[in-house]
Amino acid sequence: MESLDLVAICTSAFVGVFLLLTVLALVMRLITVLFPERESAGDSTMIAAVSTVLQTLYPGTKITKVEEIK
Repeated sequence: MESLDLVAICTSAFVGVFLLLTVLALVMRLITVLFPERESAGDSTMIAAVSTVLQTLYPGTKITKVEEIK
């Protein structure tokens, strides 16, 4: 009889954790839909910093294109 109680406890704990993780995933999805990622205004600042560093490392060069590789 004790082994059946242990199986019931383990099963209910597994189901409880699974349900909790499902609810958290849905909440995270809702948050990402309600608050989408904004385009950062720091792109021009980053491009200026990269250009400055490259001109310092390689004087006399002209930076024509800076792009992010994802």
